[in-house]
Amino acid sequence: MRFLPVNLDALLVELEDLPQTLALLAALQAEPVPGVEELVPAARTLLVRYRPSAVTQQALVAAIAGRTLDRSVERAGTLVEIEVDYRGEDLDEVARLLGATREQVIAWHTGSEYQVAFTGFAPGFAYLSGGDPRLVVPRRKTPRTQVPAGSVALAGDFSAVYPQQSPGGWQLIGITQTPMWDLARPVPALLQPGFRVRFVDATGWPARPRAVASAPAPVEAHSGPALEILRPGLQTLFQDLGRHGQAGQGVSASGALDQGALRAANRLAGNAACTAALEIVDGGFALRSQGDTVLAVTGAAGPLTLVDARGQRWPQARGQALALADGECLEIGAPEAGLRSYLAVRGGFAIAPVLGSCATDTLAKVGPEPLRAGDRLAVRPTSHGVVGAPELPATLPTLHETVVLDVVPGPRTDWFTEEAVALFAAQTWTVTPQSNRVGLRLAGAQPLARSRHDELPSEGTALGAVQVPASGQPVLFLADHPLTGGYPVIAAVAPHHLDLAGQIPIGARIRFNPIRAFAPIEP
Repeated sequence: MRFLPVNLDALLVELEDLPQTLALLAALQAEPVPGVEELVPAARTLLVRYRPSAVTQQALVAAIAGRTLDRSVERAGTLVEIEVDYRGEDLDEVARLLGATREQVIAWHTGSEYQVAFTGFAPGFAYLSGGDPRLVVPRRKTPRTQVPAGSVALAGDFSAVYPQQSPGGWQLIGITQTPMWDLARPVPALLQPGFRVRFVDATGWPARPRAVASAPAPVEAHSGPALEILRPGLQTLFQDLGRHGQAGQGVSASGALDQGALRAANRLAGNAACTAALEIVDGGFALRSQGDTVLAVTGAAGPLTLVDARGQRWPQARGQALALADGECLEIGAPEAGLRSYLAVRGGFAIAPVLGSCATDTLAKVGPEPLRAGDRLAVRPTSHGVVGAPELPATLPTLHETVVLDVVPGPRTDWFTEEAVALFAAQTWTVTPQSNRVGLRLAGAQPLARSRHDELPSEGTALGAVQVPASGQPVLFLADHPLTGGYPVIAAVAPHHLDLAGQIPIGARIRFNPIRAFAPIEP
């Protein structure tokens, strides 16, 4: 085993092959190490996220290094057949890379039986191993920002089906109408570890309507106060502290990008910290109170205006509880600093959780839909009347100064040249418009050059990871990031700066500050 740093609360265990990885996973699941919160298996690695307050890194490494890898892993015999229309965008490129024809690639893909090795990247995304040994292709140099749902793809020696529209860097050879992920099913993911998979050539067959692959969160029946959305702004979502512990289903935690601001809004409103609130991007938001309500707005700095029933406008301060009478409106203007505002209501919203959380995961398409004008948000009743004291505003990023983020080098810093590692910290990076809750796509004057150019097997990725595709322009993963990825991660934003990263606006400049040197961890 080789132990590599990921962050101040995570490490990566590197093993020789997939069987060893699955054996270690089985051993840690059978006899858990106290303090370990999440395990994410991949091709040759196991990502371990832990609580530093419960177990030290040294004790955790010693506990893992002492495990034997002779545990047998049970395999299910279920066979799933997937019909594919082999007219993918990259089919010709794959044929060129393999020195084959389109017909040969299709024959190789349909002529072998696959097995689900592990899940990750997104809910319902299964890594399929055991295919034809000739089907080994690299990922795209630059990942697509959007891959259509149902895309059948290749990367390395794995095959997979994208369950939802999402970013991705795999080579697309076809598309299927079979849903990989459906919350209406008792087990949402169609493919489970150990299942056998066979692809069937359905090119030219009559198209079938695509089944609905997700279910919206049901709204609880309720009568009483409510908030009517007049303008949702650029994007307004329900967010809480996230759905942790769902990595086994390929589901990331998601949750508020600025969790400190979420907690503060709930504290001001008199709610528990985990209560769902509204995450509002870039202002342009307005609501009307139906009945008497108590609200609190935190996060980004900017105009906040109460409009009474006569149309009079009253500027309000953020970071304190606000009482709205029936018919009064609250408007949130464009931020002067930061990007995301958080609006909590006393009692909380009457929204039912999905997989234990009300958070909206934009990549996985899990959780409530984004809010629209006309939506009526019911408010739960509350028996207590205590609200929190006013909050001091946090220091928020703007477009006028460079944002400095502390980072922990690893786990793949050694995949880059010494010059690139120095450049990563010395160069200023600009946040591009392609950024979202999945990650900040960055652009620098000079791309980061690798010292290794071989294909990195897919491995777990942590919140805050800075992944570098072949283009050399980094992507900083935020809350809706994929659980696994195939590009090397040069560093990860330290936990104490994750909230700051979630408030960085488009066009802002970033500089990374390594807070330790990269070095493998000794058992």
